[in-house]
Amino acid sequence: MGRLVTQAARLLSGKHKRDWSPNHDHGDFVIIINADKIAFTGTKKDDMRYFSHSTYPGGWRNLTYTQAVIKRPDYPVRHAIWGMLSHNSLGRKMVTKLHIYTGENHPHGAQKPELFNV
Repeated sequence: MGRLVTQAARLLSGKHKRDWSPNHDHGDFVIIINADKIAFTGTKKDDMRYFSHSTYPGGWRNLTYTQAVIKRPDYPVRHAIWGMLSHNSLGRKMVTKLHIYTGENHPHGAQKPELFNV
């Protein structure tokens, strides 16, 4: 998962391009397929937890990896990529260009996406 996420974040932010600058969005659209087949080494699946808080008293949520995958299969990948992007309006704009699918099929065939092997 780590290599996939770093490459996706790099493509989203446009760091692979010559005219990259940190305050502009020069990134590409990224389509990730087969997100449900991501592999981990060791006990990372058992140890990973996703924490969020609603800012209300007692409003914290603590999900394990298996609970997050049951709820939304693309959540761990999206969460990891968002963690590598800048956390401001530019990063929110970049993450809208990320499309994650759990199966082989995706509706973006008309745009003729290029294959990028990780």
